[in-house]
Amino acid sequence: MSGTTEAPGGASRRARVVGVGGDLLWGATPILFIAMGKAGATPLEIVAERMMWAAPWAGLLVLIAGQGAQALAVFRRPRLLGWLAISAVMIGSGWAVFVWSVNNGRNLEASLGYYITPLLNMAAGALLFRERVDRIGLAAIGLSAVGVVLQTLAIGHPPLIALFLATAFWIYGLIRKQVDADAQTGLFVECLLMAGPGLAFVIWLNHSGGGIFGRSIGNSLLMLTAGPATVAPLALFAWTARRLPFSTFGFLQFIAPTIGFLIGLANGERLNPIGVISFVFIWAGAATFVFGAWRASRRLQSAA
Repeated sequence: MSGTTEAPGGASRRARVVGVGGDLLWGATPILFIAMGKAGATPLEIVAERMMWAAPWAGLLVLIAGQGAQALAVFRRPRLLGWLAISAVMIGSGWAVFVWSVNNGRNLEASLGYYITPLLNMAAGALLFRERVDRIGLAAIGLSAVGVVLQTLAIGHPPLIALFLATAFWIYGLIRKQVDADAQTGLFVECLLMAGPGLAFVIWLNHSGGGIFGRSIGNSLLMLTAGPATVAPLALFAWTARRLPFSTFGFLQFIAPTIGFLIGLANGERLNPIGVISFVFIWAGAATFVFGAWRASRRLQSAA
């Protein structure tokens, strides 16, 4: 994200409130997916419902923003549509792994992936775009790398879920940074591309006697919440990113995985001593990352 300067007064406070609200919603989504699982939905059904119901909500945001013409224009640009199809695969696969994780007692490992993502962005920026990483940035990356190694020792194998989620959302962010599509328009097109496969799977599941959607009003309403629960955090994320400096925005990125971490502990997931130490290193890397972003932001403000 760019180092957008904070708007004065109330606008700045409003952006921070919206940002915190979006990350709280994002962090709380495991509670919803766990509830869906307990109601009888499989992870694949939950993802399919997400894919299906996110599209109308994303479309509503496009209409409210008056970006309908922009969305239609995407379908007249095959190259752009192709890149958004790839980004849809990335975010959809991330959703699938995340939903499976939270319904199989792997919240802690999933939260690790989201801690790694912004640090992976920093490392990739240096390697792919020749962006300069100072000593604080290198320290943040190094601390997190130590945390990942310790997590590997703690669970007895590489933290594949965390690494997959971090990589998938890094690739997603990289594509979205490069493509010529507004945040809301791009999100709608991605959701629209995923809606067809999601609808087909839900229809097949119900036809074969599976699925919980349609069995009762309560279950149907529960599955319908997958749409707004998916789109709202992403929309608030995009809105906030354009209105906060990177230091503040970077800090907010660590709220959601912290909530996921706490949800994991509340659901009985256990950390052995090495696991605790691994997260200490991850949190130290995150704190170092935020400090570096804050210092860079202060320097930009002083130079202005």
